[in-house]
Amino acid sequence: MKLLIIEDERQMSDDIVSFLSREDYLCEQAFCMSEAINKVNNYEYDCILLDLMLPDGGSGMDILHLVKQNAPQTGVIIISAKDSLEDKVKGLKIGADDYLPKPFHLPELSMRIFALLRRKNFNSANRLDTGGITIDLLARRVSVGKQTLDLTKSEYDVLLFLVENRRRVVSKSALAEHLSGDMADMMGDFNFVYAHIKNLKAKLTEAGVTDCIKTYYGTGYRWMAES
Repeated sequence: MKLLIIEDERQMSDDIVSFLSREDYLCEQAFCMSEAINKVNNYEYDCILLDLMLPDGGSGMDILHLVKQNAPQTGVIIISAKDSLEDKVKGLKIGADDYLPKPFHLPELSMRIFALLRRKNFNSANRLDTGGITIDLLARRVSVGKQTLDLTKSEYDVLLFLVENRRRVVSKSALAEHLSGDMADMMGDFNFVYAHIKNLKAKLTEAGVTDCIKTYYGTGYRWMAES
């Protein structure tokens, strides 16, 4: 899952990134209004952590408006010391999904993120059953019957991304960005995406799960099992 932390306090932002990276989230940072606008205009995120008070004359509410106009499916959690009822109500009305006042504990932030993504993408379920496989979201474990698949972090992330986007074809560039963030722009090809898809397909096939990932040559991939 890919997150954007929009927070001008660099130490706090770095602490959040350090903690959430250990939870296997891919984290990017923006420290001011101009950086935040550039990020949300050019990249997609599963969740954005948004501070309301930004330098260079910026307001987090303006970023929230922009996100909800361009990518309404993106989850937004406001994290701000400006803990007034008016700001909370305004943010939720615009489209924020949660509001966590500073100071907060990082494990609580992690659980808020997990709950938001589970609610948005998987109807609040902790376990997914699709195409003969079971995905335990809390344990980050994939199994077929009683057999647990030995997936790498990237293979698990590819699988979950395909499953949560199962109603559409996921482009190679979208997968590259999901796996590596804005570093994807610096890569000359998508060979690492091909490799992860190939390895994931092989492990699924070995476990008896076939034809769930369809390749659209020159376009991308789609998870074909609806349930």
